[in-house]
Amino acid sequence: MDYSKIIVKRVQDVPPSGIRKYFDLLNDETISLGVGEPDFPTPERIRQEALERLSKGRIPYSSNSGMPELREWIARYLKERENIEYDPMKEILITVGASQAIDLALRAVVENGDEVIVPEPTYVAYLPGVIFSNGVPVPLVTTHEDRFKMTPEALKAAITPKTKAIILPFPNNPTGGIMEYEDLVPIVEILKDKDIIVLADEIYSELTYNGKQHVSIASFPGMREKTIVLNGFSKAFSMTGWRLGYAAAPAPLIAAMTKIHQLTMLSAPTPAQYAGIAALRQGFETNWEDMLAMKNEYDRRRRFLVDAFNELGLECKEPEGAFYVFPSIKSTGLKSEEFCDRLLAYSNVCAVPGTAFGPSGEGHIRCCYATSYEQLQEAVVRIKRFLDSLK
Repeated sequence: MDYSKIIVKRVQDVPPSGIRKYFDLLNDETISLGVGEPDFPTPERIRQEALERLSKGRIPYSSNSGMPELREWIARYLKERENIEYDPMKEILITVGASQAIDLALRAVVENGDEVIVPEPTYVAYLPGVIFSNGVPVPLVTTHEDRFKMTPEALKAAITPKTKAIILPFPNNPTGGIMEYEDLVPIVEILKDKDIIVLADEIYSELTYNGKQHVSIASFPGMREKTIVLNGFSKAFSMTGWRLGYAAAPAPLIAAMTKIHQLTMLSAPTPAQYAGIAALRQGFETNWEDMLAMKNEYDRRRRFLVDAFNELGLECKEPEGAFYVFPSIKSTGLKSEEFCDRLLAYSNVCAVPGTAFGPSGEGHIRCCYATSYEQLQEAVVRIKRFLDSLK
């Protein structure tokens, strides 16, 4: 059988993840700066809650929308920390990670030929998600010189009569760029009178540095009604494998997403939902003690890596969010993928080429600092050795 005639062409045409390629090459001697996964254990109280529920035996499905108690906690979280109010029973949907929330949002609003603006360099799932929804991704290039922020000039140039949605992924993976209040003001001015849905991926909202605070575009007057806020527990709570995310949006949008969710996924894992309740309850009770401890350690690692790369001659803007640095490797004369291939082979250090996040990532590499400080120190020693070998 000729499977090339069976498998949908748009699926065949999408390349596999540029991150996972390197993940699959790791061995016990490799220092991985590749996959964006916290090295901290899920806090004990969260794990204990899930264990207690598991010990009771039967673990039933939850409602399609997710446990009401979890949705109530999320509504409280969004109101108190993001300044956005949602009805927990009608405007919040619990998903299998934020990635499923992104997929549901795209499938709910994008039709054949609809254009979706995607800032680039970009998280690897956005462009394929648009394509799988029969949409047309429109890259909006952010630059090293602009600290990888979305500019109003670039947004205006990207909008056409076919624009249906825009993905707003800040704090950003892979660049660590953020959009502050003053950055969002002109963006809101452009979008407020247009029928363009904003998919605000805020999975790194709790990971901002230098005294900066994340601002959700949904908190601006007139923007809540056209914004789908996407978030989850993976990054800030170190709960990647629990696969727990959520979407918050006006009821008609959530109803559409829930319809797709209930007919394809049914519900998010029940033990993970109990863990999510424990995470938010503990956060409010302890003033987010565990989250802040992890964030402070990420900040220490961030400052170390930025200084180290600049000292090595690889210009690195200071990222103000997430847990990635995105240094330029143009001074080496190597392309991004060649640099990463040779670095892995020579020094057993895994980084991800900037081109994994779109063509505009050429000349950069992404390094994740969600690994131990000691590992980062050793990685820098090995990277220096590799750079010396190029001279």
